Amino acid sequence: MSLDFETCYRAIASRDARFDGRFFTAVTSTGIYCRPICPAQTPQQRNVRFYPSAAAAQAAGFRACKRCRPEATPGSPDWNVRADLVGRALRLIAEGAADADGIAGLARRLAVSPRHLHRELVAEVGAGPLAHARTRRAQTARLLIDQTGLPLTTIAFAAGFASVRQFNETMRDAFGAAPGELRRRERLPTAAEGAVTLRLRYRPPLDGQALLAYFARRALPGVEEVRDGRYRRTVSLGRSTGTLELEPLAGEPYVLLRLHLDDLRDLTLLVQRCRRLLDLDVDPAAVTAVLQSDPQLAPLVASRPGLRLPGALDGWELAARAVLGQQVTLAAARTLGSRLVMALGDPLPHVHGGLTHYFPSAEAVAAATPEVLGRLGLPRTRAAALQALAAAVADGRLRLDHGVDRPAVQAQLRAVPGISEWTASYIAMRALGDPDAFPAADAGLRRAAAALGIASDPRSLTTRAEAWRPWRAYATLHLWTTLERSTDHDNDDDRDTRHTAKSAAE
Repeated sequence: MSLDFETCYRAIASRDARFDGRFFTAVTSTGIYCRPICPAQTPQQRNVRFYPSAAAAQAAGFRACKRCRPEATPGSPDWNVRADLVGRALRLIAEGAADADGIAGLARRLAVSPRHLHRELVAEVGAGPLAHARTRRAQTARLLIDQTGLPLTTIAFAAGFASVRQFNETMRDAFGAAPGELRRRERLPTAAEGAVTLRLRYRPPLDGQALLAYFARRALPGVEEVRDGRYRRTVSLGRSTGTLELEPLAGEPYVLLRLHLDDLRDLTLLVQRCRRLLDLDVDPAAVTAVLQSDPQLAPLVASRPGLRLPGALDGWELAARAVLGQQVTLAAARTLGSRLVMALGDPLPHVHGGLTHYFPSAEAVAAATPEVLGRLGLPRTRAAALQALAAAVADGRLRLDHGVDRPAVQAQLRAVPGISEWTASYIAMRALGDPDAFPAADAGLRRAAAALGIASDPRSLTTRAEAWRPWRAYATLHLWTTLERSTDHDNDDDRDTRHTAKSAAE
């Protein structure tokens, strides 16, 4: 957003929650920077500076406020929407890519030089990639200090610091105190090794029950389950494996995340993926403002104010399940997915309730013999599509995460024989986090639109949907939800199985 001084100052004077995470307020008389909702007395205008990111405020020499806690701010919805270089870079930094691969590696991911990346980030968000990575590490460490009983040394490496010395210096610069001084006097209980419980904050409202119902209908036996108001599943990341549990809490502006990893160095990555899974960084008011301007959509939007776009914990897994689900019912897709897990997925060392296996890696599926895939009950063409997809992911030709060039990846997906336009759009919507993905030819979407009096042929629907940008994926989800109430509908609200081939043909 443009940092117009008068607009920003009015926002901090009224503590307007709509601006939380969109900019930060630095006060020259105190050397502190705050969120727009900070409860402290509003500073005089002559002492105020506004910055588009916490990293920019820290790079200018300001420390984080101890009252409003900038590190607890939900992610900026502006950068999560944008598909340009800056948006992609910030999403990758948030997942720890700069820590894992360095700034040079991050730049290679984005197909630019480190110098160009630095220049673009400074121009847009006031600080370069190194400053943003440093701020992200400090914020992650502060959350772990406050919310867990983990030893400080463990926190240092879990947050992405290369050494304890770097950890100590960065925390002093960011918060004006050593890590040990930041820890609250009351000692939090130390959990089992690798166990962490965190609060993931979001901008209300959030329809947590709708998210749980969505995941419950698609829960893959052995890999995930929804039980007692909680979503549970296994996770397998680059360096770690484990389990997690997500629980939306009624009346609280956060989701409770309980996880157990055998290597906490993947903690930052997993937390960000959980936020993507539940779409916690979106600004619901921004989506509503656009979609409610359409007279046919307005009643749907008003009836589901907290509707979120379900994401994916792992892009490869989502894409594989989308391919398995082509041309079959949702129940049949779950059966095929379960067979794949049992045939190629690694078992957990210890069973956790209904969780028994990890979803098979792309490498395992790419290397599977025709006999193994044949026993799954897949048609030959779909088995070939699945293995082609797995091979592209396994050798790095295809990445399926929030840091990719979304149009380019959709083109790659469409080039795989057996993957339809619909499937590519669905993968973009959930695995790539594209809020504007729009499967215009989807039969369920067209049927829902027709029921509301919206012209439903793909060309007319696409034209109508131009007014829904950049939130066409949310409009799609709202339309799909109307099918849940249809008497001839089998609760497969997104039609991601039965109508895939038909939609592509039409």
